[in-house]
Amino acid sequence: MFSEEFLGDLNNLLFVVFPYLSFVVFLLMTIQRYRTQTFTYSSLSSQFLENKHHFWGMVPFHYGVLAILFGHIIGFMVPSTVIAWNAQPLRLYILEVSALICGILTVVGFANVIIRRFKSKKIMTVTTPADWTLYIILMLQFASGVYIAIFERWGSTWYASNAAPYLWSLLKLSPDVSFITAMPVIVKTHIVSAFALIALFPFTRLVHILVIPNPYFWRRTQVVRWVGPRNRNVGR
Repeated sequence: MFSEEFLGDLNNLLFVVFPYLSFVVFLLMTIQRYRTQTFTYSSLSSQFLENKHHFWGMVPFHYGVLAILFGHIIGFMVPSTVIAWNAQPLRLYILEVSALICGILTVVGFANVIIRRFKSKKIMTVTTPADWTLYIILMLQFASGVYIAIFERWGSTWYASNAAPYLWSLLKLSPDVSFITAMPVIVKTHIVSAFALIALFPFTRLVHILVIPNPYFWRRTQVVRWVGPRNRNVGR
């Protein structure tokens, strides 16, 4: 359908030019935003608007996404260890099933986050176009990851053997797209959406990750009380 020259140029655009462009935008705009809009470094939480649905969205989402992110970091830092671990089928199955569970947990939690915004007019009011763009890319990222885990088997092994060397080649300023050119389209989509998130990062509420050591997982439930003229002494 497409010539080899076109596909080669497309691969270079998506997996060489776009990654470096994403990191440049991330660095420059993150610094600029911090210098000019310091107080916008926040998750802009809407928890006080509705807490119960918020819990069932954000808690599974955070646990799932942090576990998946940690797994990606391990696969990037010590790919040979991951490959050695996967050499035994039982350990490979344990790792793959665990990753799939965390991926599903992430998707379910994030779906609850989006549903919550559609159901509440108050929350819809404070949701910006940048938020919706972020949500679309995040859902694409999470859904493609779960799809890969189910239909493109043994993702932890090919991530360690192909994606990790490709990422290291970018880091060493000697990009080598040969590691991923033969990958399925869904895998390439997963990679491109990850770089899109990096580029979009400084323009969204994700920046709070850089400055807030979030105690979300162990803090007590937040209770907000309105102190009006009739109950001014409540909580004192």
